[in-house]
Amino acid sequence: MSKVTELYGSMVFNEHTMQERLPSATYKQLMRTIKGGEPLDIDVANVVAHAMKEWAIEKGATHFTHWFQPLTGITSEKHDSFIDPTPDGRAIMTFSGKELIQGEPDASSFPSGGLRATFEARGYTAWDPTSYAFIKDEVLCIPTAFCSYTGEALDKKTPLLRSMKAIECQAKRVLELFGDTAERVTTTLGAEQEYFLISEKDYEKRLDLMLTGRTLFGYSPCKGQELEEHYFGAIRPTVNEFMKELDDELWALGVSARTKHNEVAPAQHELAPIFAETNRGIDENLLTMEKMKLLASHYGLVCLQHEKPFEFINGSGKHNNWSVSADGRNLFDPGENPMENLRFLVFLTCVIEAVDEYQELLRMSTASAGNDHRLGANEAPPAIVSMFLGDELGAIVEALVDEHDYASAERVAMDLGVDVLPNFIKDNTDRNRTSPFAFTGNKFEFRMPGSAQNLSDVNMVLNTAMAKSLKGFADAMEGKTGDDFEAAAIDYIKRTLRDHERIIFNGDGYSHEWEEEAARRGLANHRTTAEALPCYVDPKSIALFAEFGVLSEGEVRSRYEVKLEKYNKIMNIECRVMKRLVRRDYLPAINRYAAKLANGIAAIRGVLPDGDTSFMEDKLRRLVAGAAEINRQLEKLNELHHASREVPDQQERANMNAHEIVPVMDALREAVDAMEIIVEREAWPVPTYNEILFYA
Repeated sequence: MSKVTELYGSMVFNEHTMQERLPSATYKQLMRTIKGGEPLDIDVANVVAHAMKEWAIEKGATHFTHWFQPLTGITSEKHDSFIDPTPDGRAIMTFSGKELIQGEPDASSFPSGGLRATFEARGYTAWDPTSYAFIKDEVLCIPTAFCSYTGEALDKKTPLLRSMKAIECQAKRVLELFGDTAERVTTTLGAEQEYFLISEKDYEKRLDLMLTGRTLFGYSPCKGQELEEHYFGAIRPTVNEFMKELDDELWALGVSARTKHNEVAPAQHELAPIFAETNRGIDENLLTMEKMKLLASHYGLVCLQHEKPFEFINGSGKHNNWSVSADGRNLFDPGENPMENLRFLVFLTCVIEAVDEYQELLRMSTASAGNDHRLGANEAPPAIVSMFLGDELGAIVEALVDEHDYASAERVAMDLGVDVLPNFIKDNTDRNRTSPFAFTGNKFEFRMPGSAQNLSDVNMVLNTAMAKSLKGFADAMEGKTGDDFEAAAIDYIKRTLRDHERIIFNGDGYSHEWEEEAARRGLANHRTTAEALPCYVDPKSIALFAEFGVLSEGEVRSRYEVKLEKYNKIMNIECRVMKRLVRRDYLPAINRYAAKLANGIAAIRGVLPDGDTSFMEDKLRRLVAGAAEINRQLEKLNELHHASREVPDQQERANMNAHEIVPVMDALREAVDAMEIIVEREAWPVPTYNEILFYA
């Protein structure tokens, strides 16, 4: 057996390990819980806990933790040791079923959006058996949900699991209409993670990177990504060593890291896994992000996962490859003849309806201060949600809507004109990098999420919106059979596609013409987080989540408040860092260099009174004028920043941040950056883009 196959999943209490270590009856009961949703008996939990503890200790674990996802979006953990002191002064290692299935972290110190007061500290974590326990840093990590003392979800996982239950229920209803009884329907996820690697030495000299994750200042590098040579290029030896260690760590944790390569921007890279069930896929992506950050330091590097750490080049996204599967069969697989595949057409139609009806919710689910800088350029999709179907599916939809005959496109063999090269079959759809929501053969790629994001929100919205569309079809079709069902289904498809074809756009999402066309179609264009978030608490959104038990109105409103507060807090931090850097680093450096230049002019005149110093004088004027402009913009920012902190309403504060403060921050940055190319290199206080992005 090869090293990789021996390593893979070795630190995971997965189904294979369970089958080896659990009594047969316990294993079968646990599988009924995991795959069938049956309640878990405490006696079964005790047996599982003992086996899990014994396995973990053999692997070197000394502690356990309930690993959960509070509304911060990242993961949290509190470690407890297995030791249990005995009366004779020794200790044994114990772990009970109760400790496995329930924990009690402090709930008051995590964001709750008003669901919990500061003095109300009690919260609970509950074992999620559908996502495998694993060992990380000698700690047994148990994936859990997190709820308040009064039962409200305080995490990202619980609503996601609810949404997966909702879509499973409605998808089964639709499949039954086709005479297809599925034991299990689940959504699947493949999360493509983009990131930057830069030198630790440069990172430590950039306070903006350290405190905000992005460069608040920086003139465009002399060389960016315009030569298109970094994408899929040879990987640097140091980066390659990092990637190899990352693979090993992830494979041991059962994360199916498959593809790794250089991305388009200099110093940018990507890791893509094989798809998994959505819940587990998100857990694995969070593990991947954590490992990237920790392991980079082994090689003198820092991993940046901000959506836009550098201006003028690509930002980093996290492409959400989403599909629906019934007992392992992909329901978005069009087959050889999609026009004749009625079941596929029903599911395709329901996706189109879901994305159109809840386009604003999908945009909201990706909204963040960082993503505001990324969307709309450099291969990131625009803030307008639309769908790309490709030539064949687009033609099918057009034929159904306009009720004309559809001529199936022949499968085209690609002949490259060189005998030694093999012929291959061209895909039935191209790829559109400017589309937020693109069909890519047997799944949909939602390209709008940013690299720092926990994908639970995105998939919760997708699943719930899709459940709503599937329910609409099932409600309309129940009781119909045979030819009556087929005729009614086709009529339903045509009618629904006509109502929602506005969301389909196969062209250039960056073009100004599309922005105008989208407005004519009535599609939303929420460019900023401040504009995107209010739809979360729209009655239509609240009704959607309530209908399927995904979020109560209180839980919806709490998440809206948490997102608003996070946006405003990030803006506050960025303003403070920006002002601090200008006052203590940039302006002093510019002034020192101006004084040095002035002294140089005076010295030259003392020796050569007739010497031509006009070029130096011109440079000095530009420095003095630039410093004055920086100071003006700094005062504007300072005034607006202090005013914003006095605004009590979080939405009003967000509006002020997005529409008043950000433009001044941009103007201040532009003024500082203009000085970077005038001041001599030794006098500039921080590493520039040329140095950060092109380290050896």
